Amino acid sequence: MYNAAAAAICTLVVNAIDGNVLHESGDCASRISPASTFKLPLAVMGFDAGILQDTHKPVWPYRREYRVSREEARQDANPSYWLKESIVWYSQQLTLKLGMPAFQRYVDGFDYGNRDLSGDPGKKNGLTQAWLGYSSLQISPREQIVFLRRLLDRRLPASRAAQEKAMTSLPVFTADGWTLRGKTGSGYQRGIGGNVDRMQPFGWFVGWAEKPGERTVVFARLRRLDGGPAMGAGPQARDSLLVDLPKLAGS
Repeated sequence: MYNAAAAAICTLVVNAIDGNVLHESGDCASRISPASTFKLPLAVMGFDAGILQDTHKPVWPYRREYRVSREEARQDANPSYWLKESIVWYSQQLTLKLGMPAFQRYVDGFDYGNRDLSGDPGKKNGLTQAWLGYSSLQISPREQIVFLRRLLDRRLPASRAAQEKAMTSLPVFTADGWTLRGKTGSGYQRGIGGNVDRMQPFGWFVGWAEKPGERTVVFARLRRLDGGPAMGAGPQARDSLLVDLPKLAGS
């Protein structure tokens, strides 16, 4: 169940074909960390570079030195499991294999948000941390929509096959006849002085939805919770969007 009292930062639903805005509410122009929604562009990069092969390969082993707390993440993982369970260490192994020059080249080519992969100030950890929670990479809901429309049109600077493999690797959801593919993301905002504010978790859900005989739409929902662990913020954004989408999409 989602928390109906959570504060909506932005909800944006757009016709995938012509870009016509079907619904926009809140602040959809300000940037924030993409958190785990960045796994979608990472998947495109990985398939395009040949590091990822298909939804089931490669399988990379979990190692104790990753030190993760969630049981679901303490498992060997393949691309579809990585995206379904939002496994950070798999993302980090992928970016390490890409290397920073290729990583930056892809982010620039995708024109993704502020394109800043410097990471945490003074730590030079952008290759494995830039997109996480409250680090350097930032994107707005409107920019998420632009990226998604380019992906659906196979217009990213990556092979058509890589874009299609990334798309089909995403989890599938349903809502009143609509079929959705999308990715959640969760993190904490920075407060006064730039410190992490653990009383301000935020959650994303971005993706697209199709319904037979209806339009295809792309969507971005960003919500802020009043305290609590960040891990639940993305799923709450997803669950609330699944409830609201049929009305917002105009059917």
